[in-house]
Amino acid sequence: MTARKKLFLKTYGCQMNVYDSERMAESLKDYDQTDRADEADLILLNTCHIREKAAEKVYSELGRLRDLKEAKPDLKIGVAGCVAQAEGAEIMRRQPLVDLVVGPQSYHRLPELEAQTRAGARALDTDFPEEDKFDHLNRRPRAARGPTAFLTVQEGCDKFCAFCVVPYTRGAEVSRPAARILDEARDLVDRGVRELTLLGQNVNAYHGAGEGGDWSLARLIRELAKIDGLARIRFTTSHPNDMADDLIAAFGEEPKLMPYLHLPVQSGSDRILKRMNRGHTAEQYIRLIERIRAARPDILMSGDFIAGFPEETEEDVQATLDLIEAVDYGFAFTFKYSPRPGTPAAERAQMSEAEKDDRLYRIQALIARQQRAAQDSMVGREVGVLFEKPGKFAGQMTGKSDYLHAVHVNAEGIAPGDLRRVRITGSGTNSLSGDLIA
Repeated sequence: MTARKKLFLKTYGCQMNVYDSERMAESLKDYDQTDRADEADLILLNTCHIREKAAEKVYSELGRLRDLKEAKPDLKIGVAGCVAQAEGAEIMRRQPLVDLVVGPQSYHRLPELEAQTRAGARALDTDFPEEDKFDHLNRRPRAARGPTAFLTVQEGCDKFCAFCVVPYTRGAEVSRPAARILDEARDLVDRGVRELTLLGQNVNAYHGAGEGGDWSLARLIRELAKIDGLARIRFTTSHPNDMADDLIAAFGEEPKLMPYLHLPVQSGSDRILKRMNRGHTAEQYIRLIERIRAARPDILMSGDFIAGFPEETEEDVQATLDLIEAVDYGFAFTFKYSPRPGTPAAERAQMSEAEKDDRLYRIQALIARQQRAAQDSMVGREVGVLFEKPGKFAGQMTGKSDYLHAVHVNAEGIAPGDLRRVRITGSGTNSLSGDLIA
């Protein structure tokens, strides 16, 4: 019997890349996955273009594979994801060891591209095809699943923020039909999934075709909540301008929708928000948070912030710190601005790295205090915990609370997928501890 080929797949970046990597692995039916690159017959790097010097990091990773390629001439190496979309032909030119480059909208063509490489050709596909890739990538193997899963419902973005490459690498906003999402969700639940995180570059702009016309994200969530066995629903990432009334209401009315919302703002300065092309003011964002908290008072807010955006002044930094104080975040992600080639902000005058570092540190210090306070405030409270895996110590199980905090419990009789009530008794550096409630 001929041994099956092996696939090594390395994923960078966002949850959508994690989802895409699963789809790519499933489409390559002749391959089994391995966690060792030196065992592989095909290596795929699923790349992200958001972070600083993303393309150069990909070239560096490819350079580290050169010796392996020379030792295994039949090894095929591919680059996928947003760097592939942005740099496709250039990757082929700069790195002759690359056999295959495929963009995010062409993953359904991966098997035929792989076949081209086996025939001795190099394969490049960074088109935005008319056909829906999900029509081809919508059937997962019938294997058992863990208790949580990602489910892409929307791709692309039409906002064109001045710092962001997503509209250029992922394309215009496209929403999947509701019926296909519901079918995929039922299939996942049948195989053990109890929590779904709905993904999109701009997920709350979802407007997929459904019964009676286009559905909003709120209607999709309400229909998903009717699936027996699905206990929790989350979604990410959202834009403030698409936070519709029915979605806000869903937080207060749908118990399966978890009390956690990631709603990036990037800056607290109206001047910088305008230069970022965000389409809203700081005051509008704060008023929106107030409406969301009125609907769900215990909701934990998360956000994104960019430090050192071009033309940012000390007054702009203070406005951001003021907004952070006003919102009081439970989580937040902070980034030092780095220019993305082809975006408007990349053409503007850049400040020094030292200035960016100073501003990032000040923002992070405030957010760290807020995150710690939010985590400490959980002590004494009763929360739901969906357990996912054994902890570091014997007899320990870990999972996520309703608010997305990591929680570990020492108790008998807990299995992955169990959703139990836990009283929080301690707050550590990055996690909570608690006791099961009988």
